[in-house]
Amino acid sequence: MAHLLSPPCPSVISLSSSKNSFKPSFGLKQNFFNLQVLSRSSLKGLLFLEKKPRSCGFRAASVPISQQAPPETSDSSSKPKRVMVIGGDGYCGWATALHLSKKNYQVAIVDNLVRRLFDHQLGLESLTPIASIHDRISRWKALTGKTIELYVGDICDFEFLAESFKSFQPDSVVHFGEQRSAPYSMIDRSRAVFTQHNNVIGTLNVLFAIKEFGEECHLVKLGTMGEYGTPNIDIEEGYITITHNGRTDTLPYPKQASSFYHLSKVHDSHNIAFTCKAWGIRATDLNQGVVYGVKTDETEMHEELRNRLDYDAVFGTALNRFCVQAAVGHPLTVYGKGGQTRGYLDIRDTVQCVELAIANPAKAGEFRVFNQFTEQFSVNELASLVTKAGSKLGLDVTKMTVPNPRVEAEEHYYNAKHTKLMELGLEPHYLSESLLDSLLNFAVQFRDRVDTKQIMPSVSWKKIGVKTKSMGV
Repeated sequence: MAHLLSPPCPSVISLSSSKNSFKPSFGLKQNFFNLQVLSRSSLKGLLFLEKKPRSCGFRAASVPISQQAPPETSDSSSKPKRVMVIGGDGYCGWATALHLSKKNYQVAIVDNLVRRLFDHQLGLESLTPIASIHDRISRWKALTGKTIELYVGDICDFEFLAESFKSFQPDSVVHFGEQRSAPYSMIDRSRAVFTQHNNVIGTLNVLFAIKEFGEECHLVKLGTMGEYGTPNIDIEEGYITITHNGRTDTLPYPKQASSFYHLSKVHDSHNIAFTCKAWGIRATDLNQGVVYGVKTDETEMHEELRNRLDYDAVFGTALNRFCVQAAVGHPLTVYGKGGQTRGYLDIRDTVQCVELAIANPAKAGEFRVFNQFTEQFSVNELASLVTKAGSKLGLDVTKMTVPNPRVEAEEHYYNAKHTKLMELGLEPHYLSESLLDSLLNFAVQFRDRVDTKQIMPSVSWKKIGVKTKSMGV
């Protein structure tokens, strides 16, 4: 995987062979593309810990597209919907791409593979060994006969994104393609700048691509519940009706972001809302809570389809981290008082929510906001649940109080509404004892891969500085 140490070079790849081996061809289906070298610098800020290679990139110049036989659907007369999953190599994106493909959507993944580069930079590794994106897609083709098209490149490069849109012609775009970690955005100035540039400019490019090349395309954007903060009133789904000085209006719910990452999501929401109003774009913003779990029906079909599971203090989420800590006998790391309460959901519900949003699109000019989570827990409640489940498996689970590296309320009111996805038909997977047992057993299965030096937090909200911080071991 040496290519991950340099900026990923955008290309278009079609995987049509059902054999186990991956044979890339620069083309889409049976079409060929002329490759033109482009200058790019959007990833240069990520490479300060490596010797900088010469920046390179390729843009696929499209030619007429031949049609492939559509997959079977319940209604043979209907044309399969085409869904572009941006960030489809990531934790949520990979599970979603497989789920939609199984549901007979025609799926394309757009990804610059930079999430894998972050692991190289920071000395991190997924608890689960994950196959390359090419091997993943080849295995899916071999098992199901379904093709997932792959566009490797950076959506901050508008020429690449435009060619991808014109080639694939999506009916819906699911946008996961952002730097998703609050701690990563708080490491140092360079990572803060990268996070905001990557996320805000990437989303702007997606909006312009929809305007220019797919006016009817529905944008399903992954937001975050972190945009709201922890207000001392109920959190509504995107909008709040206020009466002030005798006048009443329905306004966007106030934002109280708590990191440079969360601020980038707030900027995204404002930009999307504006373009819906100005250009008539149809968009659904899924303000997702904290995701846990690793298994979906599709990722369990073969080890090469397995999803990543992050347990480190930069990318790992609370419940996943606690289960891994319990599996290796490390005390559960409770930040501060542990009263921090958030919305949580199983990754199986993430893919279900995205499917529901696609199947029930927003109207032209409508900016919908759905709060995407199923249950609320405090950090202390999660620690207690893991301790109880771990003891049943014979694990000696303890917890420790860690000085909170974040700037956040540690005891607060939290009541967020989340009815809209339920009304569309969401069938939640609640956090049961059996699910916790499964996640703990999974962590035990791979505990030999755990680097315990990555468990304790090393990023401080207050100590972030201008100097580039080395995260090497």
